[in-house]
Amino acid sequence: MTNLDLREPLPLLETGNSSCGCCAPRTTSGPTTTTPDPETEDSIVTVFAVTGMTCGHCVTAVTEEISAVPGVTDVAVDLKPGATSTVRVTSTAGVTGEQIAAALDEAGDYHLATD
Repeated sequence: MTNLDLREPLPLLETGNSSCGCCAPRTTSGPTTTTPDPETEDSIVTVFAVTGMTCGHCVTAVTEEISAVPGVTDVAVDLKPGATSTVRVTSTAGVTGEQIAAALDEAGDYHLATD
């Protein structure tokens, strides 16, 4: 069996110019959208626009911290490296922007996007 790594290495970013939540400058927080989840009557889905995520590590950190918020049953991230990503949070009682902002702060330098 041959162990070939055919993936191309990713270039390193200068920390001062990085938009990664691990080392980027802080931004401000903003809007959310809340809708009932049609698949489960007892669940509420809230969608957040989040800045600062650039890689799988960022997604994992954000997912773990938001999953720890009371009532959260699922977190799905649509990663847009270096841009505004979408985080879909399913919960039993709804979550606030303040709860998510606190979880993002715990995860690293990630923030709710502003308009």
